[in-house]
Amino acid sequence: QVQLVESGGGLVQAGGSLRLSCTASGRTISGYNMGWFRQAPGKEREAVACISWSRSVTYYAASVKGRFTISRDNAVYLEMNSLKPEDTANYYCAAGGVVTTQICSAMGYWGKGTLVTVSS
Repeated sequence: QVQLVESGGGLVQAGGSLRLSCTASGRTISGYNMGWFRQAPGKEREAVACISWSRSVTYYAASVKGRFTISRDNAVYLEMNSLKPEDTANYYCAAGGVVTTQICSAMGYWGKGTLVTVSS
């Protein structure tokens, strides 16, 4: 079992930056594909950025390409720059699943989320 805990969310003005972190307990995440997902009120959850266990493959949603960067070591990070009000959502860390340059899905473990609010 992998327990994931997100941190780093908060309130930021449009154009600002935030860095989210995801740490794990119970088991190491080193062998897992990892990802960041988000869900805004009234919308479906969507994959934002994902990274393979080997770091060789990354996926980015079209809406965040060039603004967000995912990285990992013993934790997983999401560097978010040039934030927009439409980036406002609960952001979830997830482990397992499939990661290619085109898809990120079927994650098996989820954190409880951290709220990111971007004011205009």
